[in-house]
Amino acid sequence: MIRLLLIPLLIAAATAWVMARVSLYRSRQALNAQSAPLRHPPILLQAERLARALDMPEVKVMELRRDEVNGLADGDGRIFLTSGFLRKFGAGEVSAEEIASVIAHELGHVAHGHARRRSRDVMGQQTALMMVNMVVARALPFIGPWIAARLATALMLKLSRRDEFEADAWASALLIKAGIGTGPQKSLFRKLGALTGQNEAALPPAWLLSHPRSEDRIAAIEANEKRWLPEV
Repeated sequence: MIRLLLIPLLIAAATAWVMARVSLYRSRQALNAQSAPLRHPPILLQAERLARALDMPEVKVMELRRDEVNGLADGDGRIFLTSGFLRKFGAGEVSAEEIASVIAHELGHVAHGHARRRSRDVMGQQTALMMVNMVVARALPFIGPWIAARLATALMLKLSRRDEFEADAWASALLIKAGIGTGPQKSLFRKLGALTGQNEAALPPAWLLSHPRSEDRIAAIEANEKRWLPEV
């Protein structure tokens, strides 16, 4: 009986691992095909400040040819800023220091190993989902699997919000050390909705979001400032 239970769990874990590796490979291939080294001197100057604070020779920043306003990181340490975000910079809607806060945030994801941890989380989710389905489906044949899937999704969203808060805190510490400070980080969050075209007031409850609300992120940054910088 135990062997019969273990076999589907092992299959689920192996399938999740393969899917995560394939997804990572495809994502990296897409990033390589759609990106080129950043050519904006004011932003590169801020990236150099971050690199010095980290005692690194450089922070590799790339332009990703996508229209949305976004920043992301690859597991190899490269930071990608979308063309849409850079157009906002060119139009004067965001400053080089605010862009630096995005770079610092993405470096936080790399430092915490969030991409690798997310792969493990997905594997755990798939295995747990199969276990729950095996139990719940018997008790609730029709609605049980739906409930299990919704619970798994809610858990992954919660883990995603945790990662964002961790990356924010890491970025705040780096920005302070680099002499940039957290002001640009907070000001960017205040204008993020307008930049991305999202009305945060119309968003669903926080527990249904993959990213925390901007007001919650600003509050967390200010809480860290009070602990790190008594004079703030």
